[in-house]
Amino acid sequence: MAEDVVVSRELKSLQEELSASQRVRAAASGHVRAPPTAPAELPKETPEEKELRDQLRELMDEVKNFFAETEKNISAHPAQSVIGALLVGILIGHLLGKR
Repeated sequence: MAEDVVVSRELKSLQEELSASQRVRAAASGHVRAPPTAPAELPKETPEEKELRDQLRELMDEVKNFFAETEKNISAHPAQSVIGALLVGILIGHLLGKR
């Protein structure tokens, strides 16, 4: 516990030192951060890009739904879940074993 206090104090000291040196450097160069400018107008999307974006959005929705229902699927089919996890483990072991 005492070590945590010492480490925390040292980290705070280093953070203050870094902040001070950054302020000095910024003041010496006279450089003040300007707010980011708005990006230029985006180029027009081609029909293929729009279709790809729509397909990607559908895929993301399906993935979200899959993970939202995972708990129900595991509780409804526990043996199937264990077998699936075992097969994935075997596949990973096989792929890593070839290296």
